[in-house]
Amino acid sequence: MAEAADFQGTSASPARRWLRRTGALLAGAPLVAGLLQLSAASPAQAASSGSVAVELDSLSPSAPTDGDTVTVTGTVTNNGKQTVTGAHVGLRVGPLLNTRSAVDAIARHPHSLQGGTGTEVDGKYAEKFPKLIPGIAEHFSISVPVDKLDLKGDGVYTFGVAVSGQTPARPWDQMLGVERTFLPWQPADADTTTRTTFLWPLISSVRMTARTGAGESQTPVFRDDELAKEIAPGGRLAQMVDLGKGLDITWVIDPDLLASVEAMAKGYRINAPGGTTTPGPREHQDIARQWLANLQKAVTGKEVVALPFGDPDLASLAHTGTSVTGSLSHLKDATDVAATTVKTVLHVTPSTDFAWPVEGAVDPSIMKVATSAGADRVIARSDSLRESSGLSYTPSATRPVGGGTTAVVADARLSTAFEGDLTRADTSTLAVQEFLAQSLEVNAQTDKQRSIVIAPQRTPTASQAQAMATALTALQNGTWSEAQGLSAAAKAKPDPNATTRIPSTSAYPASLRRQELPKSAFEQIARTQDKLDNFQVVLTDQSRVVTPFGRAINRGMSTSWRGHRADGDAFRGGVESWLDDLAGQVKLIDKSETKLSGRSATIPVTVQNNLVQPVGHLYLRLTSTMPTRLKIGGKAYYEQPVDVSGGHSQSVKFTTSANANGRVGVIAQLYTEDGTEYGDPVSFDVKVTEVTPTVMLVIGGGVLLLVLAGFRMYTQRKRAAARRAEQEDAAEDGTEGEPEQSGTPEDGPTTESSSPSGADAPDQPSDPAPDTAPESADPSGTGERVDR
Repeated sequence: MAEAADFQGTSASPARRWLRRTGALLAGAPLVAGLLQLSAASPAQAASSGSVAVELDSLSPSAPTDGDTVTVTGTVTNNGKQTVTGAHVGLRVGPLLNTRSAVDAIARHPHSLQGGTGTEVDGKYAEKFPKLIPGIAEHFSISVPVDKLDLKGDGVYTFGVAVSGQTPARPWDQMLGVERTFLPWQPADADTTTRTTFLWPLISSVRMTARTGAGESQTPVFRDDELAKEIAPGGRLAQMVDLGKGLDITWVIDPDLLASVEAMAKGYRINAPGGTTTPGPREHQDIARQWLANLQKAVTGKEVVALPFGDPDLASLAHTGTSVTGSLSHLKDATDVAATTVKTVLHVTPSTDFAWPVEGAVDPSIMKVATSAGADRVIARSDSLRESSGLSYTPSATRPVGGGTTAVVADARLSTAFEGDLTRADTSTLAVQEFLAQSLEVNAQTDKQRSIVIAPQRTPTASQAQAMATALTALQNGTWSEAQGLSAAAKAKPDPNATTRIPSTSAYPASLRRQELPKSAFEQIARTQDKLDNFQVVLTDQSRVVTPFGRAINRGMSTSWRGHRADGDAFRGGVESWLDDLAGQVKLIDKSETKLSGRSATIPVTVQNNLVQPVGHLYLRLTSTMPTRLKIGGKAYYEQPVDVSGGHSQSVKFTTSANANGRVGVIAQLYTEDGTEYGDPVSFDVKVTEVTPTVMLVIGGGVLLLVLAGFRMYTQRKRAAARRAEQEDAAEDGTEGEPEQSGTPEDGPTTESSSPSGADAPDQPSDPAPDTAPESADPSGTGERVDR
């Protein structure tokens, strides 16, 4: 008013005008301060949840019909510092919601006092508390006939539980806390129902390694014993089977899980510190057998979709794996073995036509990789394949995207409804009610019948699975939805107005890209595959190695490694290391220096096979580094085929010829039939000692002396025999006298022998020893000598 008077040119004095202005400012100070305080308040403060916390433990039935009684249970907790008196907890029904966005808005702030809380139901259905002491939770249970809720028409209503009371600071009745959720109301069958497909994923983390126990049994070795906990009664996977058997769902199964549980049922071992293993408990084998039996019953008559073995990370393959040669071949192999595994274990024929990228996020490269192994249907999600034509309703899931490929687009809101911590009854109840509300809102959007697909998280927790089952049970008992299998949904008539444009690679979520497998992972997988290819050709029973390592390679690119990069690296490193250990069981035995005491000799080289099975298709090549001095088989190198029984060694002999004295290096190397080196080479020296002419003269002289001495002995014996004959003749003629002395003094005495010729001859020497010693797997001794 003072400003108005001044503006109008009144005659007030300047001093009076100053006083008036000052007074106006002082009077408005509290208002300004309040406005400033409000403007500075955070959104969370503006949406204050009050001093009393309200939690809904249950709401039953979740989707009531005529004649039902709605029962709500929960707790109220005074989080303030003052005691609340005259408190009462009542039910409130808000306005009818007409859009999915309205449901979203309330779901984001269920405890806000700022939003509309609706009208309280008749007070006689409230529960009263004389006092609410700070920090003390009070339980409530309220039941009200549905006809007392004053529901005007079909649709989704805001449904809340509010607590009111007084405090010493504010001694009047006021709302102190609220929790809002949703009440779907469709008492009669809807004119048009929504065909709903719910995927029920049976997927776990990688548990089985490539290792097997020693011996013929090939007992599988597990990384840990966590899988036994998951399939034990009360475990996550046990509950997934128990809950799923009573629902109209499509089972989505990773065949690796089935193979792992089946292996566990037959006996398994567990990794232990120090590279050792321990046997899996026998009772866990019984648990595995029972889980498989329960699953077989649960899937009977239901649609089963088999993912590629190990659930490969399609996005990682598309973004980093395709740059490594051979990566896509592993996806094809994982797809081929999937159907066989499921059919063998569960005795049902699964569909392998579907690919499921992580969280349904797609781009052109992912679509190309996903369909490269034969799957022509890709499960995407609506927050990736966003609508761009401004549709006022949610279109059917089927989208032909070109090239004979169909994108089956799951609804993002419904698919993510059960994420987060649902271990508390309050959060679980809210998730169920929000899911049902969104489903009913979808059905109310148009009178056209549509096919909606729901693809939840890959590995739901036990509490998430329980919430999913509760919501699905209510949905199946409801009046606006009917169950449908995934294959039927993929074949449904597509909406011509729905988008079919695949988002660009740059639109792929950065949060998901950060979790992808690095290029180094696929490089290691390729390296392991090369080693496996080189190893398997020498085996007589390749399946004993190719099968476990092939499956381990599939597991190495599993989606379950997202967020666990170190574990994935350790797993792939373990696979490669174990393959190296096995291949190293077929090797050459080290040799020390070998001596040749002549122009030619044989050199033995030993091949050792510590595997259980025989090996063959190998060639051992011996190469001289100086063929002008030492030749192998008359050439610079010579090779021979090698076949060695399991657990044995084989000595291979090579003929050598030397042209000069000295030391010559020799290299022994195993090769496969295609000429690829196998294992490490063994190098050793051969020392050649040639026989000289002088030595030959000495040896010849010695031989001549022996011959002359023998001739002398022969002539002496001949003369002695002649003298005896003369003496015998003289005796017969009667001649007496001393016998004639013959010979000369230097002849020496003669020895007579009455034995037959050769009877007293010295013993003959034994057969000469073989050129080489018996075969041995031990390394040759220092200065090993090889005779001629």
